[in-house]
Amino acid sequence: MSLTLYHTAQGIYISPLLPENAEILLQLRLNNKVAHQAFEPRREEDFYTLESQLQFIRQRIHDAEQDKAYMFGIFLLDGRLIGQITLSNVVRGVGQYADLGYFIDHELQGKGYTSAAVGLVIGYAFRALALHRVQASILLHNEASRRVLEKSGFQAEGIARQLIKINGQWQDHQTYALLAEDFLQSQSQSQ
Repeated sequence: MSLTLYHTAQGIYISPLLPENAEILLQLRLNNKVAHQAFEPRREEDFYTLESQLQFIRQRIHDAEQDKAYMFGIFLLDGRLIGQITLSNVVRGVGQYADLGYFIDHELQGKGYTSAAVGLVIGYAFRALALHRVQASILLHNEASRRVLEKSGFQAEGIARQLIKINGQWQDHQTYALLAEDFLQSQSQSQ
């Protein structure tokens, strides 16, 4: 999948991660391992290897070819990788939805990069993939992620009890969703 989407006003673009990005993805993960620990599942040490990141990227490329998931790197306009954003668990048929997940370098949080990337990927989800719904689940105490989703038009739907094992413990998550009709209506109003 060859695709690059730009948000030049915010100074970023998103593009599918490729095998040649494995080394910079590994460096990004290593730089954020401690800072993101409270928000992510525990990972085996071999996850933080070049081979593991290369395998991860190849799996996501295969997933995109199968219309199961779409993973993008979040890049500054100078080409520096600063995060990752993914549409995963794509459901077709009567569902037409996907799960949204993302992370940004902890040193660059609060600068609007994540919100810009979310805007780009949901535009892709609704326009190019013709999804009906994009949903996200975040830890109850993750205020930064909550602000990103709400700023992007997502609506809170409820608490999913012990949804995901984060940092070794089952944790409750707030679920959010954005529907295609809400997104497209907001887009037409802003033009």
